[in-house]
Amino acid sequence: MLRRPHENVATVLVDPGVLVELEVELMALDLRLWPVATAPICDDGPRQAFQLRRRLLMARRGAWDEAADWVPVWISFGDTRRQDAEPLPWSARSTLYRTLDAHAAHVRYRKGLGGVPLLDVPRERTA
Repeated sequence: MLRRPHENVATVLVDPGVLVELEVELMALDLRLWPVATAPICDDGPRQAFQLRRRLLMARRGAWDEAADWVPVWISFGDTRRQDAEPLPWSARSTLYRTLDAHAAHVRYRKGLGGVPLLDVPRERTA
């Protein structure tokens, strides 16, 4: 049985005060930030965001308590980071982790990627 198509994502808790700044920085690196509460693949985004944040906080048993009101996001990889059907290259992951580490005071994550249904990015039409 084949696995359904999916998007490789990092799940991250982000301080709301740096959310826009981080998103712009990631865009310049062809990485996409998707707040779970408003992600197009979530039927009930706010509820899913609440549950995801709770799971992440509970797994850390108090170590991430300062992030109790932070925004759960998925960070996916843009077209320049992919190589057709090949696995995601390590250089893409290291760019992501290096960027997140630069914002260590305002993000919480564990290394490793998860999978979510495909996140469609609107494309510009060409004539």
